[in-house]
Amino acid sequence: MSRYFGTDGFRGEANKDLTVEHAYKIGRFLGWYYKEKNKDEDSYIPRIVIGKDTRRSSYMFEYSLVSGITASGAEAFLVHVTPTPSISYITRTEDFDCGIMISASHNPYYDNGIKVMNSNGEKMEDKVIDEIEAYLDGEFEIPFAKRDEIGRTVDYEYGRDQYVEYLLSLATKSFEGYRIGLDCSNGSASSIAKKVFDTLGAKTFVIHNEPNGTNINHNCGSTHIEVLQKFVLENQLDAGFAYDGDADRCIAVDELGNVINGDGILYIYGRYMKERGRLTNNTVVTTVMSNLGLYKAFDEIGIRYEQTTVGDKYVYENMLANGHRLGGEESGHIIFGQYGATGDGILTSLKLMQAMIGRGAPLSALAAPVKIYPQIVKNIKVSSKRAVKEDPKVREEAEKVEAMLGDQGRIIVRESGTEPVIRVMVEAPEQQLCEAYASQVIEVIRARGFEVE
Repeated sequence: MSRYFGTDGFRGEANKDLTVEHAYKIGRFLGWYYKEKNKDEDSYIPRIVIGKDTRRSSYMFEYSLVSGITASGAEAFLVHVTPTPSISYITRTEDFDCGIMISASHNPYYDNGIKVMNSNGEKMEDKVIDEIEAYLDGEFEIPFAKRDEIGRTVDYEYGRDQYVEYLLSLATKSFEGYRIGLDCSNGSASSIAKKVFDTLGAKTFVIHNEPNGTNINHNCGSTHIEVLQKFVLENQLDAGFAYDGDADRCIAVDELGNVINGDGILYIYGRYMKERGRLTNNTVVTTVMSNLGLYKAFDEIGIRYEQTTVGDKYVYENMLANGHRLGGEESGHIIFGQYGATGDGILTSLKLMQAMIGRGAPLSALAAPVKIYPQIVKNIKVSSKRAVKEDPKVREEAEKVEAMLGDQGRIIVRESGTEPVIRVMVEAPEQQLCEAYASQVIEVIRARGFEVE
């Protein structure tokens, strides 16, 4: 991979980078691929389930995908607006050949994306993505279905209801007596999050749950957590949970208004699982972007950890290969291996509630042992991510910073999996040092002529 697909699907500005023609051809390929894969079964009709977030362009891509799928002789089941993890759940439990989610996650409304999942609800295998890309590039043609072999579309909102019932079944304790804030980011969580918390007995206060097609992620949700911080304090809430556009991320706010990101969530629930003898292999899977403070806190309570490259795809692959049951990213993608193959923001908030109630302590107390090191991530848009990574001057500057930090911090220069961007992350004892060291490397990238507007 990949000319089109990154670590989280095919993503870009709608009708500029990702067009209706791309969506149509992806649908054409998937309908044909599963028909061909099962050609030994008489009259086999592939079943593909589709969900979307609240972007204006999601309708356009939904219809384009449906046209392609049905033109290839498969059936398209439409769940409509729903979280990404619900499509993963529905795909694996309702016997679908594959699932598709139309979303650009935390990106602005004018972007969109197409995520493709296999029959287990996992991100599609690279070999299939490679074939999709070859078809997009016109390397081969596929036949149209004709006459009674042409596919059909099925309204499948039932699938979203099944997912809600599943979430409710995983909550082992009543939330009665708790005042909880939810920031739905005007995205996919708007359709179900309040219903789940209300049903479990919480007094639920919701903001940003009125999507209009262009306000998804706009000054709200997990990428603008300051809004929820203020809301929690003003309303004297016990906790708050913010989701991103497709609700596969969760960032929490404690009763004091402090932010608890994915690292804090991994610590809280990792410890909770360990105390109950449920942390398989006594290991939590993180990415290289997790904070040093998390690792020091894990060391103090004897929890082991593994690191992967950035991307929940890689976290899940590690978990699957090694039998680990908890992993995630500091951005709020948390994967509970027992329950699913992808990050699930609403499930994460339910699990944090379970830890609060089970330990009889507020979120602030549960997160207190994690002393987060100051960290900064600077992004620079570049002409070639690979060229930056391989440039000797950039590497030399990063190594110089690493030597100056010693064991009191670290620097990571990495490629974004979804954008033409290089991210420079620095952790250090003081914020000023983070800023200075990150800027030092960014300036070298700029001086080498890699930056683009």
